[in-house]
Amino acid sequence: MESKIEVISTVRVQTSPDLYKIVDALNRNLKKQDLMFGLALDSEDQKQAIFTIYRT
Repeated sequence: MESKIEVISTVRVQTSPDLYKIVDALNRNLKKQDLMFGLALDSEDQKQAIFTIYRT
């Protein structure tokens, strides 16, 4: 079975201690709409985070 994940949007944002809570809430509430959200630290600038929206 093949799973296709499409990147809809990616944006760099300033890191914040509670930023992961927003991503968690989005994932919990919008998974039924086939949306998934990711958050990763920028490897070049640790003060920046990369927020990505996916369609599953």
